[in-house]
Amino acid sequence: MSGHFELDTVLKRDVFSTIERGLWHDGAGRAFPAVRRRYSDVAWWIKPLARHFAKREAGALRRAEGSGYTVPVYALEEGWLVRGWVDGVPLQIARPYGDTAWFASARKGLRAVHRRNIAHNDLAKPQNWLYTADGQAVLMDFQLAFRFRRRSKLFRVFAYEDIRHLLKQKRSYCPEALTATEKRILARKSLFTRIWMATGKRVYNFVTRRLLNYHDTEGRGPRAMEQGPRLAQAMAAIPGVREVQIMDFPTAGHSFGLYAFVEAEPTVNEATLRAEIAGALPDHLPPEHIQVVERLPRDAAGVAREDLLRLVALNQIDQLAQFPCTPDQQAALDAILRDRRNLSDRVRASL
Repeated sequence: MSGHFELDTVLKRDVFSTIERGLWHDGAGRAFPAVRRRYSDVAWWIKPLARHFAKREAGALRRAEGSGYTVPVYALEEGWLVRGWVDGVPLQIARPYGDTAWFASARKGLRAVHRRNIAHNDLAKPQNWLYTADGQAVLMDFQLAFRFRRRSKLFRVFAYEDIRHLLKQKRSYCPEALTATEKRILARKSLFTRIWMATGKRVYNFVTRRLLNYHDTEGRGPRAMEQGPRLAQAMAAIPGVREVQIMDFPTAGHSFGLYAFVEAEPTVNEATLRAEIAGALPDHLPPEHIQVVERLPRDAAGVAREDLLRLVALNQIDQLAQFPCTPDQQAALDAILRDRRNLSDRVRASL
C-alpha cells in the first residue's frame, strides 16, 4: 500500500463497520478529503461479510468513476476501504422540499450509473443520497450494488427498482412534481421485488434485526431511537422546559452517545435535568451532553431545525454553511455553537 489515512472525525458506527472522515495521503504526498470504512475490529463472525461488502463497494465505485455522481476509491486493504469525501449532507438532513433541480440531478446521476451496468440496489435509504454544497446529487454506499456484464433482463429489473426508490424520495419531498409516468412506476413493484418482500425480506430482517441487532435508522443509532423519546419526555416534564431535542453521535467506545438540546427558562439547569432523569428513568443512562439553551433555531412554521442541531451534535460544524438561515435562526444557532459540548470526536489522538 502506498499512502495512509489521517483520522479526523468518526461519522457513524454499526455492527458491520466504523465510518471515519479524514485525509488520504497518497504516495506522491498529495492529500485528499476522504472517508474510511473500517471493519478491522468487528466481530470475527461478521468480518467475512464486512469484507465482502467492502470489496463489492470498491468494485462498483471503480466502475462508476468518472460518472460525476459518485466518489473515487483511494485504497482497499484488509480491514478497510478509503473512498473520496464529498462536501454534502444526507437527504434526510437536507430535506429538499420543492427542490426539483436536485431530483433532476439525482435522475441524471442514476442514469450515469446505470449506463455503466451498475444497479445500486439500496436507494430506498435517504442516507444513500447526498445533497452536495452546490445543490447536486451524489450516490453513496454501494455495498449492495450489482455489477452486470451486459444489460440483461435481471439488470433491467434492478435498474427499475433503483428508479422506483428514487421516485419514493421525490414523493416525500416534491410530490407535486411527479409525472403521470412516475406515479405509475411508484404504484408498480417488479415481480422480483414482490417475491422478495414475501419471502427473502423476512429472512433478511430476521438475520439483521434479531441475530445481528442491526436496524436501519436513517443514520441514527439505536439508542437515540429507543431511549431518546423517553429521555426527552422526562426532561420535558420539568417546569420551565419548553422543548427537548435529542440527537446522537458516535463515541470512541464503539457505541453512540446522546446530545440533548433543551430549550428552557433560565431557572432550569443541567443538574436539575440530570436529577429528573435519575428519578424518572433509573434504568436509562442520561445523555452524555445536555445543553440548556434560551431558544432553538426554528423554521417559519415554528418547528425546531433538526438539520442544524444534528450537525452540531455530530460536530460537523463545517457543514452548517450549506443550510440557509434567517438572521433569527442564525442568532439562535450561534448561541448554541458558542457553548456546544461535543468536541471529543475532533481530537484525533483520542480515537
